[in-house]
Amino acid sequence: MAEIALLLLLGVFSGFIAGLLGVGGGLIIVPALLYLLSGSVEQIVLMHTAVATALAVIVFTSISSVRAHHSRSAIHWHNFKKLTPAILLGAFSGALLTKVMSFDFMRIFFALFEFSVAAIMYFGLSSSAHADNLGKWVWRITGYIIGLVSAIVGIGGGTMTTPFLTYNNVDIKNAIATSAAVGMPIAIAGALGFIVAGWNAQGVTNGLGFIHSEAFISIVLMSVLFAPLGARVAHSVDGKKLKKFFAIFLALLGLTVITF
Repeated sequence: MAEIALLLLLGVFSGFIAGLLGVGGGLIIVPALLYLLSGSVEQIVLMHTAVATALAVIVFTSISSVRAHHSRSAIHWHNFKKLTPAILLGAFSGALLTKVMSFDFMRIFFALFEFSVAAIMYFGLSSSAHADNLGKWVWRITGYIIGLVSAIVGIGGGTMTTPFLTYNNVDIKNAIATSAAVGMPIAIAGALGFIVAGWNAQGVTNGLGFIHSEAFISIVLMSVLFAPLGARVAHSVDGKKLKKFFAIFLALLGLTVITF
């Protein structure tokens, strides 16, 4: 019961952060599940299970978050359409690729990824270009990379999509809203990839492929309720402060994973 209670609390917090920062919640879910499932899941597949479960949760969290952002007309759907085709391919192939990755490789990759994005966001690096003027090949390559990396680390892509859009002079609130929408195709393709990759895999005992059923259900129940609350808060706070908070938040989460 104690583990279920912690998983429900994780759903509350991750759902709120998903709506607030447009990150899908995986940034919190993956590090938390490393600790919560360490006693019941073999280490050889622990990181895979945490990542796969996070992506499965994001499928549902993103629906709730997107509805809240769309009601405020904050999502740039034209940018969403430019990214999505390549993102689907990248996320599915990224999930399949993890089958040959070790626990430590995935853990360190996740942490280093967090640190690099945190630095970009905190120091406010930006381009003189604008997202609307980028060529098709930029969107395709960027989309594939976002999908690939997001599936490997178990996120909805907000930690890459948001910096990419703000770097190209999209307002932070619109970038967060668009990132929330992008999280849905990433999560769907990534989760399907982990189901295929984890089917009858060594060490998998509780779930659909690498997805941990008990953790998935517990987190989803609460996260979908609290994602809209986070989205409402996102539209009432200062954009610059939100970027700083986002960066510090990512760095702290990176520390929790690299010290696991």
